[in-house]
Amino acid sequence: MPFSYSQPLAPYALSDAQSRGRRHAEALPTQRSEFQRDRDRIVHCTAFRRLEYKTQVFVNHEGDLFRTRLTHTIEVAQIARSCARTLGLNEDLTEAIALAHDLGHTPFGHAGQDTLNACMRDDGGFEHNLQSLRVVDHLERRYAEFDGLNLCFETREGILKHCALKDASTLGEVGERFVLGLQPSLEAQLTNLADEIAYNNHDVDDGLRAGIISVEDLLEIELFAEHYHAVCARYPQLDAKRTRHEVIRRMINHLVSDLLSTSQARISQSGVGSVDEVRQYPEPLIGFSSATREANRELKRFLHRRLYQHYRVHRMTKKADRLVHALFDAYLNDPKLLPDEHQRNVTTLEHEHGRSGRARAVADYIAGMTDRFAIGEYQRLFNPDMLS
Repeated sequence: MPFSYSQPLAPYALSDAQSRGRRHAEALPTQRSEFQRDRDRIVHCTAFRRLEYKTQVFVNHEGDLFRTRLTHTIEVAQIARSCARTLGLNEDLTEAIALAHDLGHTPFGHAGQDTLNACMRDDGGFEHNLQSLRVVDHLERRYAEFDGLNLCFETREGILKHCALKDASTLGEVGERFVLGLQPSLEAQLTNLADEIAYNNHDVDDGLRAGIISVEDLLEIELFAEHYHAVCARYPQLDAKRTRHEVIRRMINHLVSDLLSTSQARISQSGVGSVDEVRQYPEPLIGFSSATREANRELKRFLHRRLYQHYRVHRMTKKADRLVHALFDAYLNDPKLLPDEHQRNVTTLEHEHGRSGRARAVADYIAGMTDRFAIGEYQRLFNPDMLS
C-alpha cells in the first residue's frame, strides 16, 4: 500500500500526491515517501560524499574543526527540518532540498565558482545552483535506466533557488516559475532561509576560531552584542569557548524563532489554502520580520567586510583562482589530460554543442573535484618533480 504520513500536513504543504513526478517514470515506493526516496538517493550519491572535502570558507587542510560543505549542508538540513515540522510543511521534501542544495559547488568555495564562471564566460557561464541541478539530472550515473538521480520535480525546483531568465527558459518545467514570476513551494522558501541562518552564524564561529575576527569586532553588530551581553550577565565566569558557543546558539534560536513567528503570521494573513495559492502569491511567505531582517543584513555586511575580505581568506581566493584557471586551460586545450570517462564526455558534448560543449565537460570535471584533489591534480600537471 502507498506510504502515508503519521503527522498531517498543512493544506499549503506539498504532499506526495501533489508531486508533478519524476522525469523518468518509476514504480511508487511502498515503505517510504517519494521525497524520502529523493533524500536517500542524495545521501548515497557521489557528489554528496565529495562535500566533505570542499571548502565552506576555510580550505579543508587549514584545520579539522572548520565547516566544510558537508557539515554546512547537515546544519542547513537540521534547521530546515525543525522549522518545517513547526509550520506543518513536508519535512522530507524540505530535508531533500537542503541536502542537495550545494551538490554542484566547486572546490574552494565561492572563489572556485567565480573563477569557473569567468572561464566559462563565453560558453554559458557557471553557477552552482544550476550545477547542482545538472548533477542530479545528468552527472550522477548510478542507475541502469537513467542518468542522474531522477528526483521529483519539487526537489529539483527547490535546488534551483535563483536563476537568470535566459537560463530558466532552457530548463523546461523546472525553470517555468522564473519565467512566469511564480513562487516556489514553502518548503523551498524555508530551505533558502535556513541556508542563510546556518552559514552566517557558523561563519561567525569559524571566524572567531581562526582568530580572523574577534569578540570586540563583533560587539558592533547588534545581533551578536545583544546575546553576548545576556550570556555574560547570566554566566560571568564562563570561559571564552563556551561563551562563544552559547552566544551563537542563542543567535540561531533568535533567527529561527523570528522566522517561524513571522512566517506563521504571513501565511495566516495571506489566506492561502493550497500549494497553487502559495505559487500565485505575489511575494514569498517565509521570511524574517523587518527588524530581524535588517539585523541579519548587518551581520552579513560585517562578514563580507571583516571575514571574507580578510587577507588570509583573500590569499586563498587568489591561489584558488590561479589553480582553477590553470586546470581549466590545460584540460580545454588538451582533453587527453582527462581520465577516459571524462574524455568521452568531452567528445559527446563537443559533438552536440561545439567548443561550448567541450568547455562544459571540463567545467563539470573541475566542479566535481574536492579541494585536495584539485590541489593534487595541479601538482601532477605542473610540478616537474611529480612524474605520475
